[in-house]
Amino acid sequence: MMHINAWIEVLLSTLRDVFPIAAIILGFQLFVLRRKPKNLAKILIGFGFVIAGLAMFLLGLEQALFPLGKLMAEQLTAPAFLLADSSMTEQQLVWYSYLWVYLFALCIGFSTTIAEPALIAVAIKANEVSAGAVSVWGLRIAVAIGVAFGIALGTFRIVTGTPLHYYIIAGYVLVIIQTAFAPRNIVALAYDSGGVTTSTVTVPLVTALGLGLATHVPGRSPIMDGFGLIAFASLFPIIAVMAYAQLGNYLRR
Repeated sequence: MMHINAWIEVLLSTLRDVFPIAAIILGFQLFVLRRKPKNLAKILIGFGFVIAGLAMFLLGLEQALFPLGKLMAEQLTAPAFLLADSSMTEQQLVWYSYLWVYLFALCIGFSTTIAEPALIAVAIKANEVSAGAVSVWGLRIAVAIGVAFGIALGTFRIVTGTPLHYYIIAGYVLVIIQTAFAPRNIVALAYDSGGVTTSTVTVPLVTALGLGLATHVPGRSPIMDGFGLIAFASLFPIIAVMAYAQLGNYLRR
């Protein structure tokens, strides 16, 4: 009963949030286009499914994904785990003491990106409009590798406490250089790939991981160090996709 009440609360909140979108679409349809939508019954049924699904998804985030990411960060940074096979003390922990954290971040970044619905949709459309020149799985794996590396590097930044802007500036300098040499037909897709990765599956787990890590690493602040992983997850797929296209061109030559 508690879960049902919680879902109803989230459902009402979702309806309030989605109402402006529905009002804009309906207003344009009635007052600008002045045409009755085709298959109105199917549209309304589909809209109902979307609202119910969003409410379930948001409830799942609160009760599963956010706590799971925080729990994994807490367990991977626990002194009892880090010092299990070491003679060091808690005060002697250094950046390479957290290798399991980097590996977990690498794996979770890759796996969540492969499952990202927005990326799947973009990859399918890119394959269609390019007449098969852009491989669906090639694009998905390239983006996933970029996200995995980015999140692993982001966790390293949290552990070491180095400034975020150093990494972001260096990354975008590399993106600018790559843009000058990458194939013209892949540049826009590469930039879009950086956006579609930060969607429904990746963001909750990565955010929870960053906040949990900053909470349990000594000397780190959740508000100062816990955020920023999403920036890495958006930046490095751009680099990875352009590198994928450049490597493909090189191998064809």
